[in-house]
Amino acid sequence: MSAWQNFNDAEQQASFDLIPAKTLAKVRLTLKPGGYDNPHFGWTGGYATRNTTTGSVYLSAEFVVLEGTFARRKVWSLIGLHSEKGPEWANMGRAFLRAVLNSARGVHPDDASPTAQAARCIQSFADLDGLEFVARIDVERDAKGEDRNVIHTALQPGHKDYAAQMGAGGFRAPASGLPAVPAGFTASPAPAATASPASGPAAPFRPSWAE
Repeated sequence: MSAWQNFNDAEQQASFDLIPAKTLAKVRLTLKPGGYDNPHFGWTGGYATRNTTTGSVYLSAEFVVLEGTFARRKVWSLIGLHSEKGPEWANMGRAFLRAVLNSARGVHPDDASPTAQAARCIQSFADLDGLEFVARIDVERDAKGEDRNVIHTALQPGHKDYAAQMGAGGFRAPASGLPAVPAGFTASPAPAATASPASGPAAPFRPSWAE
């Protein structure tokens, strides 16, 4: 009998239960391109997505758990770039990406050296695609009232659980090719984006104040 007639040796169906809240895991970030660009803000390469109804702009992120009990499980979240309602969503997005870069590149959040500051710079969103870092997986309720896993927090060097989760040699030291940043450099807040012709699908879920 063929494998498509006898299913006794087929694998057990995977569980779709939620990953428990506050689970720590090493994950890989992948961006789903939404086709929206705004070169004025450095949003190039078609990675951003713009909601055609609300005008909000975000990165659609997929996180794959790399190791442990939940290896190969996926979590989806939005990383805010702009909201018509104010700067809060964009500020949260920038704070999250700063922490992701620190986590992925082994940079302490309090390190203000030129090398550390250079490690927190990217040429484009393409530099984020494929980064591996330590995340805290949480649970939140979506617009339909159903619980789902999300990732809004990256663990950084200095956190008591960072080294164990990242693993020996698991982070990438800042490369010499990173852009040079002068001593004393401080990133300024991202300006509010100006609405422009829409492209890309609407977001599946976002806080009401981000719409």
